[in-house]
Amino acid sequence: MNRPADTDSDSDLRSVRVVHSITELKAEDAGCLAVSGSHGGLSAARYAVAARPLLSVFNDAGIGKDDAGIAGLALLQLHGLAACTVSHNSACIGDAHSTLNEGVIQHVNNAARALGVAPGQRCVDVVKALRAKAKR
Repeated sequence: MNRPADTDSDSDLRSVRVVHSITELKAEDAGCLAVSGSHGGLSAARYAVAARPLLSVFNDAGIGKDDAGIAGLALLQLHGLAACTVSHNSACIGDAHSTLNEGVIQHVNNAARALGVAPGQRCVDVVKALRAKAKR
């Protein structure tokens, strides 16, 4: 699956970075919409804190013990960054294209909620709506 990581080349639209691992984000990705295949745990969230995307999308990885698969959402909220997870039942863990095209939002932090992201939405629809909003 060798698709380009950046699905948007138009400068007037919000950049969308589709990365299998959130570790692929760089400082120049600040403000992007980051759709990843990574779990939403603390270790992954630290990479998103460093890159500062407008929105980070992760996989909840089945949530796990002590909510480990979604713990990063709270960390990102502490840094004023929007984050959400798609359900592991809707998208393949580790596959960002599955997250984007098949993922259904399951958990959101308050910063994501402020952007209009809500549980039950399809990830692709969230990305389209935020890009349309940026275009206006």
